[in-house]
Amino acid sequence: MDRREIAALLAYIGRLDPRTIRTEKGEASDQLAQWYELLGDVPTATPYGWDALATARRHIRTSPYPILPADIARPWESYRRDRLARHSDPTPSVDPDDQAAWTAELVGTRRAVATGTAPPAQARAITTGRAGANPRLEARLREIGSCIPPAARAALVPYRPARAAREAAVAQGLPDALSVGCTWCLALPGESCRRRRIGPDGGARGTAPCATHPSRLDLAAAQQAQLTEQDQRPALA
Repeated sequence: MDRREIAALLAYIGRLDPRTIRTEKGEASDQLAQWYELLGDVPTATPYGWDALATARRHIRTSPYPILPADIARPWESYRRDRLARHSDPTPSVDPDDQAAWTAELVGTRRAVATGTAPPAQARAITTGRAGANPRLEARLREIGSCIPPAARAALVPYRPARAAREAAVAQGLPDALSVGCTWCLALPGESCRRRRIGPDGGARGTAPCATHPSRLDLAAAQQAQLTEQDQRPALA
């Protein structure tokens, strides 16, 4: 803000809180000089959410104390920090071998974000998880059937025997036991069954992975049969 904008801000504050009005010419001049010294680098407003008048009005509404320059400077600094925290430096458009131009563009972008003249640049994600969010990625997954290439999946079989057995069972049309919880060892869906280790005193000392319990296989088979029956009902009707 320049001196005219500071004077306009003080006039606006004086209309809302007469306690801040200085009637003596010398006092008014000193007040203007003080506020300009402390708020000279703070803009009156920006296109992206900052407004010094709104900040002053909010303070006068919520605080019983007369407003000070710091009551506007502190929210401005918080505004700057928040914008920079949400900013991810985009790749400059200049030649990367020109270090001076590269640095100047990065600094200029950050300064524009900090002063509220440009919006923060958000880092792009591969996909947002929404249906149709990334058509190219979804088409590629449909083509290969999995995000893990078949050769890599085959190479991982010795290191993931439980996962390999589960995928083989599903491929043969058998129920996926890990799609349901285990009522015997209380393993959650997606977790392997575990065997309790019992100490000499009869207390449980820990658990260790084990083969899938038969009751879990029966529960998965029953669930698969129920889903199959539900899918066939409309066709029979």
